[in-house]
Amino acid sequence: MDTQNTSARPHARSRNGGENHPSRGTRANTRSGGVIHDNSRHTSRFTVIGNHLAQHAELSLLAIGLAVHIQSLPGGALIDIRTLASRFPEGKTRIAAALRELETHGYLRRTCERTRSGRVVTRTVSCNQPGRSGATGGAEAKPRARRPARREGEPPRRALPAVPQPAYPAPDLLGSAVEVLAGLRRGDPRLLLSATEVEHLAPGVAAWLERDLPPSAVHHALTTGLPSEPLHRPAALLAHRLAAQLPPVPPFSAPAAADAVRHQLRNCEVCDRAFRGAAPGSCRGCLTEPPGTRPSG
Repeated sequence: MDTQNTSARPHARSRNGGENHPSRGTRANTRSGGVIHDNSRHTSRFTVIGNHLAQHAELSLLAIGLAVHIQSLPGGALIDIRTLASRFPEGKTRIAAALRELETHGYLRRTCERTRSGRVVTRTVSCNQPGRSGATGGAEAKPRARRPARREGEPPRRALPAVPQPAYPAPDLLGSAVEVLAGLRRGDPRLLLSATEVEHLAPGVAAWLERDLPPSAVHHALTTGLPSEPLHRPAALLAHRLAAQLPPVPPFSAPAAADAVRHQLRNCEVCDRAFRGAAPGSCRGCLTEPPGTRPSG
């Protein structure tokens, strides 16, 4: 009875899922630490974003997110620093730095133009594929105004020194800069500037105003300590000051949380009158006077 039957077929070995399906374990291991996409096809209210932007190797995460937000906006939407800072919590300094990144890598193009009324405005173009020239809202490119020809015997004009450029020249910022430049002649008649000179200097003044400086501070910096002799090229002197004395970017500081508890309105537990305090209790009058001695209201 203890003799083994050699003619009987051996029992089949139990199947091992890992041995019979080696790829199954491999897929499980690779998925354990990575993202799994649960995507559905959009049919309305969506924006196409290229991977060259979403996976850009040099742009910051704030710049990438800001570019996606700008590309999702309709044409004509305001994207100046003030509008974006009121929409997002990052603050004007960080948003200005992100816009500067997008302009450096070609996702934004900004040019200053002068309207028929003489006001300097900024045209901002959002580029979803940098390097490709596209339409700018359907408007044809306007030819740049030519300078009048130089008269015979007139010395050649020298170009004005370069001025700092704002991180994001919003129209209201450039408008304030033009007002500062137009008001310089009230303090010193020698600082009378032409329209061309104002157009050249306005971005430099805007760069100062963008750094949390009031217009009065910029006016004081441009008009203090001027030489007593006649100024042959006041615009060149102002351009030099705007570049040489440009203040640093103010450090970023998170907005302090509002202390709502400190100013909370409460009712006194003794006389039921309203008072402001950090915790429930008695008002100042009941704390200083014995109960029952205060006149009834």
